[in-house]
Amino acid sequence: MTIAFFDFDGTITTRDTLWQIIRYQKGSVAMYTGILRLLPALLAFRLKRIPAQEMKERVLAHYFGNMEEAAFRKGCEDFCAIALPGMLRDKALATIKQHQANGNIVVVVTASPRYWVEPWCKTLQIQCIGSELEVYQDRITGKIQGANCNGEEKVNRIRKEFRLDNYRAIYAYGDSAGDLPMLALAGDKGTFKPFRS
Repeated sequence: MTIAFFDFDGTITTRDTLWQIIRYQKGSVAMYTGILRLLPALLAFRLKRIPAQEMKERVLAHYFGNMEEAAFRKGCEDFCAIALPGMLRDKALATIKQHQANGNIVVVVTASPRYWVEPWCKTLQIQCIGSELEVYQDRITGKIQGANCNGEEKVNRIRKEFRLDNYRAIYAYGDSAGDLPMLALAGDKGTFKPFRS
């Protein structure tokens, strides 16, 4: 068997989807107002004074904290159906479909929460591994359960789901430093910043 792992944001999509899901669910005015309020933390993150997971949790908590989980889920499903298709790279989709035509297993491995990636994956009948959001009393808290699915955590999550020794070939596609450990799993079949030309 052959398996192919795809990063999502920037690899399959043309842009990061975190701010796009915020814009879709909350509107542009609320998004930009929130950016102003989060600006000190965003600057601290740029200066590497705040870890990536903490920054992501601050953003998620600001926009979605205390939101009913069912409403958030519905907004994510609508985003996948309506807004996301316009952000996808044609060459990434073609490569996914080629892997499927060859009988390969295809898995999206993303730092984004599964809420707004998995519904799209299901339409293509591919698997999704992503960050998990904490839900308390049926409401989104903004916290990430466990580790953000990025860097070495991508490899940890892959190894938890798959016995890689069972696959004769492993492909991987990614576009950032957070994808390099995953690309290393694939050796010479790991592709950095694909689908750009």
